[in-house]
Amino acid sequence: MQILPAIDLKEGRCVRLLRGEMATAVVYGDDPVAMARRWVAEGAQWLHVVDLDGALAGRSLNTASIAAICAAVSIPVQVGGGLRDAEAARALLAGGARRVVLGTAAYRDPALVAALSREFPGRIAVGIDARGDEAAGEGWTERSGKSAVGLAEQAARSQVACVIYTDIARDGTELGPNVAGIRAMAQSLGAHGVPLIASGGVGSLAHVEQVAALRGDSVVGLIIGRALYTGAVTLRDAIAAAAGPSPAGRGPHA
Repeated sequence: MQILPAIDLKEGRCVRLLRGEMATAVVYGDDPVAMARRWVAEGAQWLHVVDLDGALAGRSLNTASIAAICAAVSIPVQVGGGLRDAEAARALLAGGARRVVLGTAAYRDPALVAALSREFPGRIAVGIDARGDEAAGEGWTERSGKSAVGLAEQAARSQVACVIYTDIARDGTELGPNVAGIRAMAQSLGAHGVPLIASGGVGSLAHVEQVAALRGDSVVGLIIGRALYTGAVTLRDAIAAAAGPSPAGRGPHA
């Protein structure tokens, strides 16, 4: 299982939120490129970048910072936030992103997800941010009316590269991941051969180990944000805790 450091962008700065609330933003750096290089130097094999402003606005707003990150590092970068149409996804992929993450568009326009997955095999992911059993969108402010697992299965049928699952209630709390929710979604996706990347709640190496124990359920990656920035977990230690063979040798790029 791989560890993906999160870089969340708000007005060009690196921030972290608590349970997705913009008012809780804490700034951890004014230079996203320097932050990206830091994680690469500490052993990251992927980066997870989110345009928070774009998620609320419905269009990419931190494009300059995202392009600079992609140009500055040699590892693959996956990018989400505000991607609502094919043009936006194509622009980010052309600008250096290895993979783009569709969230709100996944339940509003599933045909778009399917079409982009055909156009860009292995480069389209669906992000499912859940409040309880329901997926949320529009920067976590909108109720989708769709169950998180149901939306994941719909994405799997579109042959996406992977699904990224976040429990909003755990995100940024460092109180521990929703292991039961991760397992249930991973098992559902595993039936379709689609891997899962988990996110939300990591605050210790024990939490990393809990998620790593789900490798057999098709969990191939874990995104860590606040715990890395506060120092509760170091990236090198998290990578070591997550080390081990994934099912069929898959990684987040599967």
